[in-house]
Amino acid sequence: MKNPALVLPDAMKGIQTIYKAMYQGGVAPQILELVHLRASQINGCSACVFAGVEGAKKHGVADEQLHALVAWREAPFFTDEERAALALTEAATRIADRSGKAAPDEVWDAAADHFSEEQLSAIILMISLTNFFNRINTTIEEPAGATWN
Repeated sequence: MKNPALVLPDAMKGIQTIYKAMYQGGVAPQILELVHLRASQINGCSACVFAGVEGAKKHGVADEQLHALVAWREAPFFTDEERAALALTEAATRIADRSGKAAPDEVWDAAADHFSEEQLSAIILMISLTNFFNRINTTIEEPAGATWN
């Protein structure tokens, strides 16, 4: 099956509008790409992981970060700002693993220490859209490296 966002053309128009707004939200594109890639790793979406690595490279994410992203807490290659975004990504993506709040107060506090409300909005939109596409791609079994024609 083709990707539903391509089958229903108006869907992709709306998604593209959200992506444009998200990248204008004042967050470094490298951080948004790390957020996308980490959520995709958690969800096991091979198509999004593949595309996420390509997007991250395009936006200047260092190879060390790409190689260590799955272990970002232990790796020395991430700034405090990136760590706050990644912690929020994991909390918002692993909602079924939690009892109580999806994002604990300490995660929100760390994110708010580094990002404005507009920037947090962009990060949350990236997390949400990534999870959206992860679910579509894993459902239709989109293979890594597939091109949308």
